[in-house]
Amino acid sequence: MDKNKVLNSLNNVLELELAGVVRYTHYAFMVQGPYRLSVVDWLREQAKESLMHAEMVGEHITSLGEHPTLKIGELLETHKHSTEDILNECLEHEKSAIKAYYVLLENIDGKSIMLEEYARTMIATEEMHQAELKKMLRDNF
Repeated sequence: MDKNKVLNSLNNVLELELAGVVRYTHYAFMVQGPYRLSVVDWLREQAKESLMHAEMVGEHITSLGEHPTLKIGELLETHKHSTEDILNECLEHEKSAIKAYYVLLENIDGKSIMLEEYARTMIATEEMHQAELKKMLRDNF
């Protein structure tokens, strides 16, 4: 296991998860329309979950004897605030997270069961979020 690659991957995940806290919180403020309450509840839960994920990855970084980054991932403001636009931005964020966790898994390369199981669990969690977003974006009417 290349510790530097693993550390870079973990810090990248941390930055993405912290950005998720900010993104989902911001999106919750911006949702308007008839489904506002249910979408806001979902977004706020995602913000809380992103914080929990950030805490978990930070603990993994310090378990390796390293220092977690203070950086936050990219926070692009598109100024598009329809519910559909917000959900599409959430979907893109989830895709980025999935990719980052796959990179982490590749960098572990079977050298740490603990980190491998963590990465696999997080990939499954993020893929579930992606599936939910795709369902929310479907137009079945």
